[in-house]
Amino acid sequence: QVHLMESGGGSVQAGGSLRLSCTASGPTFCMAWFRQAPGKEREGVAALYVDDANTYYAADVKGRFTVSRDNANHILYLQMNDLTSGDTAIYYCAARVPGDRWSCSNFNGFNYWGQGTQVTVSS
Repeated sequence: QVHLMESGGGSVQAGGSLRLSCTASGPTFCMAWFRQAPGKEREGVAALYVDDANTYYAADVKGRFTVSRDNANHILYLQMNDLTSGDTAIYYCAARVPGDRWSCSNFNGFNYWGQGTQVTVSS
């Protein structure tokens, strides 16, 4: 059983930045950020395969968002730059235990979830 706790959400103007953090209670194989905007399905945003630190991004955040980790403390970060109103959503941290590189890169089969943190971008 892995518990995930997100922090760092909030409100920011378009063009601004936010950093989200997710602390896991133990080791994982893959960690990721998902988001869900009102009226939309949840979508994968960024993922990191713990074994080799490879990262994967959704097309519309590539170049603006960076996912990274603090392995020693089981913390996953999401640095979000150049935010737009389209990034407004609840952001969820997720983990896979066990996991593989393919499922990580395809945001597939995550079995542990955090409670979510709101990100609001005003234009």
